[in-house]
Amino acid sequence: MNATLWRTLSVVASLGALISATGAAQAQAQTDMMSAAWAKSACDAWNAEPVLTDKLVESGWMKNDANRGFKVMQVYRTDCSTSPRVELRVAERDGKARCIYGGKVETAKLDLTADYVMHAETKSWGEMGRGEYGPMRAMMFGDLQFDGPSFEAMNNMEPFAKFLLLVGKVPASTARCPAQ
Repeated sequence: MNATLWRTLSVVASLGALISATGAAQAQAQTDMMSAAWAKSACDAWNAEPVLTDKLVESGWMKNDANRGFKVMQVYRTDCSTSPRVELRVAERDGKARCIYGGKVETAKLDLTADYVMHAETKSWGEMGRGEYGPMRAMMFGDLQFDGPSFEAMNNMEPFAKFLLLVGKVPASTARCPAQ
């Protein structure tokens, strides 16, 4: 084999190894769905969604904040019973409903006249996140369990649906449950 061909094959092999290692590192680094890191990314995605940031102020949803200046949503995967919940906190900032925190639960006592707890099986979160069905169907058929001000949620179906789609927009692995 001549030297040029040998160098070419060596470069190709090195590139293949680099691509393989990069793919493995990306797969390994992918966040578990409903982990604290996922919640931080979900918070960022919330702030990029105009239906959530605008319509929830316009509808008056933000005014019901238990006099704390923010609303809390805690979410989790039902089939990950030993995993902790994660929390998103939303506050009105500059006329927008902004997610100001996404991460591990920090609000020990929820006020279910203002706050929300939502959980579903991993499979159902995926289906809702892909837009296969929305919140109304999910609640009617028991795919999404929900605690909180239901009348308020019913009056905000478009933002509620956008929140469920947001779950599908945040890159995450469902291969394992989030760690404690």
